[in-house]
Amino acid sequence: MDDIRLTRINNIFLGVTDLSRSAAFYRETLGLELQFEMDDFVFLNAGGVALALSTAHARLATPLAGATEVVFGVDDVTAAHTALRARGVEFLNAPRNVTGDQWAANFRDPDGHLLSIVGPEHA
Repeated sequence: MDDIRLTRINNIFLGVTDLSRSAAFYRETLGLELQFEMDDFVFLNAGGVALALSTAHARLATPLAGATEVVFGVDDVTAAHTALRARGVEFLNAPRNVTGDQWAANFRDPDGHLLSIVGPEHA
């Protein structure tokens, strides 16, 4: 048992207050593909990790112990920023250099979860 290590993330669950609204945001605005739905959950393909939206998790929420951020990797931050703004995403900041050749811009989902795009400034 001493050699057991956690080596990958399979799912990330976000508590949401309106499942239909949040599913539409992640599918239609951000372009994530639906994997499946059940009861209070929607599972989306986030590039090898399932992003699960859950009203059940929202009911379990307690005050946050710290900040949480979901970061989406993109090939061209400037192009992704422009495309998402055209789809109605309101960014908290313009793309900015965060380290080396990596640029980032932050925004929030309908429930206020902090999200960001990160990658090279241009493809």
